[in-house]
Amino acid sequence: MMATLLILPAFAMFLVSFSKHKKAKYLLTVTSFAILLPIVKLFWLPKPYAIWGEYLVADKLDTYILLVSSLVGIGVTLALLTLDLHVKISAKSYRRFYRFFATFWVGLIFSILANHMGIYWIGLELATLSTVYMIKTNHSLAAHKEAWNYMIVGAIAISLVLFGIILMYASAKPILGEDAMRFDLLLQKAQDIPSPFLFEMGFAISTVGMFVKMGFFPMNLWLANIERASFYPVAALFSGILESAVIVGFFRFSEIAMKVNYAHLFSFIFVYALLTIFIVAFLLYRAKDFMRLFSLSGVEHMALIALFWVSGGTFAALLHFGAHAFLKPALFLSTGVLESQGKYHIAGALKGYVGKRGKLFWFTVSLFLLAIISLPPSPMFFSEIYGFGAMIDMAKKSDHILAMIGAILLLLLLLSIIFYRFVTVYQSMKYEGETVEKRVYTSEILALLLFAVCLGFLMTPASFAFLRSIV
Repeated sequence: MMATLLILPAFAMFLVSFSKHKKAKYLLTVTSFAILLPIVKLFWLPKPYAIWGEYLVADKLDTYILLVSSLVGIGVTLALLTLDLHVKISAKSYRRFYRFFATFWVGLIFSILANHMGIYWIGLELATLSTVYMIKTNHSLAAHKEAWNYMIVGAIAISLVLFGIILMYASAKPILGEDAMRFDLLLQKAQDIPSPFLFEMGFAISTVGMFVKMGFFPMNLWLANIERASFYPVAALFSGILESAVIVGFFRFSEIAMKVNYAHLFSFIFVYALLTIFIVAFLLYRAKDFMRLFSLSGVEHMALIALFWVSGGTFAALLHFGAHAFLKPALFLSTGVLESQGKYHIAGALKGYVGKRGKLFWFTVSLFLLAIISLPPSPMFFSEIYGFGAMIDMAKKSDHILAMIGAILLLLLLLSIIFYRFVTVYQSMKYEGETVEKRVYTSEILALLLFAVCLGFLMTPASFAFLRSIV
């Protein structure tokens, strides 16, 4: 029953997307709101909750990520109401976008709720393929080129994930048989796996595939290029929802890998994340437009989430994840207003907004820009404090406390480069360039206010208590 309720709104969205009525786009937004209802119900049910036998099982981690993703989806659909007022998009392309958004959501549900490595991979592949067509809703040469690039890179990444899953399955099959694909059983029997080296190889290969899908080293620019070429709601979906499906797989796989060999896991992720942040920091310093700036910043934040998670900072990682999931789509959707008529100038971008909607827009965007670089009282400020604290606590239990302190100082140095770049961009947006009158629409303000409310709720004691209860 619950599986039907979760998929039904997406199915309704898919059917409505074939309607050519002018008011259909409002009905499409309503179906996006309907996605939230079964997720809220699922959120309050006792955990773990079997949705489809042992294959789709909801626990606290799954429902948290699914709830965050559904709220991001609502914000994106609100902004989609005025997409045609900022860019050239035909009614046919608009309906096509929703058609693949519905398909994307079904894949997302399967990948997030999967208790089976094979089902997780199928859901992730479905979400990946549907986003290819969402990129192509922008009928430009650059968008079509980047859609093909995404198809190629996505195929490489998803193949690596699949090959890694095969190796992990093979490592545990002698003790679990055909059930060696189940996350819960793998977690229970992790220390009894007869071929730990084979599992670690599978985990490393799958992790590289998942990290490549999020723009990690060595493919740091492909994601920024795609988000630059596509419409800004597509970039919001990539940063706020698709990356959720990817990171939940990393969470699941790494939980098992921690029990197999924690030292190997931490060393691998730490070096990978640090190398990614090192490269991204200097790419960010040279970013010339909003989309690349926000896209590369997202890569940095996902690397921090992975680092906090394997350091034992579960609370810090999940708080950072929620803050990123709300902040980054909000900034990408703001880009649609900041870069109206294809003007990519940073200087003066926050000037020229008049009236209550205009003032509310530049005020909220200013707050989002300052929050994304972890200035208090941003959730990211607290998540980074807790995250770096978890890294030091972990190091104190070993003989590498000095090495960890040195690594944290290096991380802070790289983050300060990103901080400086964002502050410079903000000053240019606020105080430089000419003032040109710009329009903001009600649905866009509602989307930004939704994200602001979600960020505020993320900082409440109840939210903190819930995140701490997720193990």
